[in-house]
Formats: sequence, C-alpha cells, structure tokens
Amino acid sequence: MQTFLPSDILKSYIKYYWVFATEQQSINDAMYPSGYLELAINISEGEVVSVLNDRYIGMPPVEVLGQLTAPARIIAGKQTTLLVTRFYPHATALFFPNRIADFTDDSVDLLDVFKADAVDLHARMMDQRTLAQKISILDSFLVRQLIKSRKNLSQISLIESICRYTGQGGDGPDIEQLALQHGVSTRYIQKLFLDCIGIPPKRFFNIRRFNKSLHLIRKAEESLTSIAYECGYYDQAHFIREFKAFSGVTPSRFLQPTLLENTAEI
Repeated sequence: MQTFLPSDILKSYIKYYWVFATEQQSINDAMYPSGYLELAINISEGEVVSVLNDRYIGMPPVEVLGQLTAPARIIAGKQTTLLVTRFYPHATALFFPNRIADFTDDSVDLLDVFKADAVDLHARMMDQRTLAQKISILDSFLVRQLIKSRKNLSQISLIESICRYTGQGGDGPDIEQLALQHGVSTRYIQKLFLDCIGIPPKRFFNIRRFNKSLHLIRKAEESLTSIAYECGYYDQAHFIREFKAFSGVTPSRFLQPTLLENTAEI
C-alpha cells in the first residue's frame, strides 16, 4: 500500500493519504471497521460499488466513507485507482460541517456536503497528470476546510485525550471517571463522540481492540488464545463473538488461506 504524508499544517489531523489500485483485475474485497472516517476520490475511469449492510451503493467521484460498525465489501473494476484520505478520529469533525454520525455505515457523496466545491475539487484533480499534483490539490482543499472550521477546539482536545487512552482495559477508559476529571457529564462525552467521531466511545474502543487482534492474526505469530489475552478480551468466547461481529467470520475461519489472501491490511 502506498502512503503519503500530508503537509505540515495537516499532520496533526490527517494520518496519511493512501492509494487503492486494482490494476488489471477487478476485485471484490472485504472492508472491516477501522475506527477511521475516510474521504475517497476516484482518480480513474474505473467503477466502484460499496456493499454496506446489504445495500449496493455506487461510488460517487468523491465519497465520504463513514465509520463502519459491521463488515462491508468493495467491488471495483479493473484499472481503478482511488486516492484516500484517512483522518485521525478526533480531528474528523474539523473538516466537515455535518454531525459525523450522519456518515456512519454509509457512503455519502461529497457533493451533498460541499456542493460546487466538491465538483471543483474533483475536476481540478483530474486535470493534473501526476499523483503528486493530485495530492497537492487535495491537500490544499483540506487546508482551506481546516482554516474555515468553526469547531470548538477544546472539545476536539478532550476527544483526542480520550482517544489516546492506552490502558490495559480492552473496553477503553472509564468514561464516568474521565467525565469527573474534566468536569463534564458522561452524556456530554457520548454526544461529543457521536458528533465528532461518529460512534460511541465504547464502540470506538471495541473497534480499536478488534483491529489490534486483526493485525496479530495476520502476522500469524501467536495462538488465538494469546491474541485474545493480549487484546484484553475477557475470554475466548468474548474474542470470537466480537471478532465475528466486526469481520463476519470467526478468528479460526479468518485464518484460512483464502480469506487471508483476499484481505489487505490498511
């Protein structure tokens, strides 16, 4: 997977840009909840369909792919190239006027969010010959959105501090305790997560734990029992139940070669 860093002003808010390409073959691949919202731009003539909760959604030229809470699929024709922006979870709201929960488990046309600006962005990117030039156009667009943002930075800072939690509990930090520390209510924190990340705190940390287990399974260096323990699951049954909820299959089924070969680590 090719990744590219954003400009310095965006490095605290965007993890990276990355390229999805099918080259000479069409694909039908799994997509799993990642904990990230992404902005995907089709910079090719290839056609893409997302399958979200049994809904087949044709990808618009510029797509906001919200937080996934269940397994999905991407079907892409040959010679398809997408340029994708992966936002840090705490910073997503800085770039969109919408409540981020409005995008969850959905593919949204950026035209519905930014109107003519979305059309102009895609047209200008398609006018560029090189990938570097296209990334530069995208980067400039996102810098402008950041500068225009009217979001409360103290709220963003609170969400960031919670997202950075790295304690032993797989379910994440004690939200009640955090609320007391910051002088806010647990309901306020829940609302902030829905408004700015798109999913509740518990779901966010469950997805993060799932992705850690997914990474370890792909490495195939530890037993499933060890992975369950390392990721903070209560027991093997808890691990299997949550892994299947986010991937559609059990960990042992995922380990079968045909599944491992058809899922790329992003």
